[in-house]
Amino acid sequence: MGGTKTLAGVGSSPDDLSDVLTIPTTTPEETLGRLTRHLRSFDLDAVGIASFGPVELRRDRIGYGSIGVTPKRAWSGVAVVGPVEEALGVPVGFDTDVNGAALGEHRWGAGRGIESLVYVTVGTGIGGGALAGGRPVHGLGHPEMGHISVRRDPGDTCLGVCPLHGDCLEGLASGPAIEARFGTTAESLNDADRGQAVRLVAFYLGQLLRDLVYTMAPERIIVGGGVSLLPGLIGTLRERLLIELAGYPGLPEHASGFVVPPGLGDLAGLAGGLVLAETAFTPSA
Repeated sequence: MGGTKTLAGVGSSPDDLSDVLTIPTTTPEETLGRLTRHLRSFDLDAVGIASFGPVELRRDRIGYGSIGVTPKRAWSGVAVVGPVEEALGVPVGFDTDVNGAALGEHRWGAGRGIESLVYVTVGTGIGGGALAGGRPVHGLGHPEMGHISVRRDPGDTCLGVCPLHGDCLEGLASGPAIEARFGTTAESLNDADRGQAVRLVAFYLGQLLRDLVYTMAPERIIVGGGVSLLPGLIGTLRERLLIELAGYPGLPEHASGFVVPPGLGDLAGLAGGLVLAETAFTPSA
């Protein structure tokens, strides 16, 4: 479940995903209704939901399985897990969309064999999911990497588009921030504006990646989402990270194979849903 669109599929691995439904994320009633109607026609063992957030992941809280205060106002406080369990009669695994993508990439994609990784998505919003020991990082809530403060590029006049913080990372480097600067979407930029957008996004994202190196010491960072598809962005971001690190801590791994695109492409989130479903499923004796 993304802030703009939602996908649902049936399978046990990315190789056998079938009957994939793609719908816009509209109202909770319409979106959850279409999802459950689609899935009700299959013989399911469990369901995994990787959702935009913030979400309540603490099982001892009354609001477990619901969405918290979100810019998508109609979704604030909406229960997700309970209605899906009731409609389908199967257990439901639940986590953030970026944690789901991290789990999918860890099992089948660019994170195979890596126990400590971060998946960063850059699109309508910016978010990050972290795995430590192969498990998602949870605490009082879950990481909100897209809302960290960043220093501004001296020539950037964009005020920031985040409705909560203005010029946080999401406010300056997301898809809507690009559109606010250039008057068009990232995929429609002309060559000159595309080069400037790549430079600015890498400047801001490089600060997030530096902070992740210093606070979490991941073995790999995977960068996905629609904005990550801008030609040259991943390479520019690798270069920017080295500038931000300024030679410290001086690990050669940061210079090669450290920042990578998703191995599963657009299937990372659905693959994570499969992992979450697996964690929720308890076979009958």
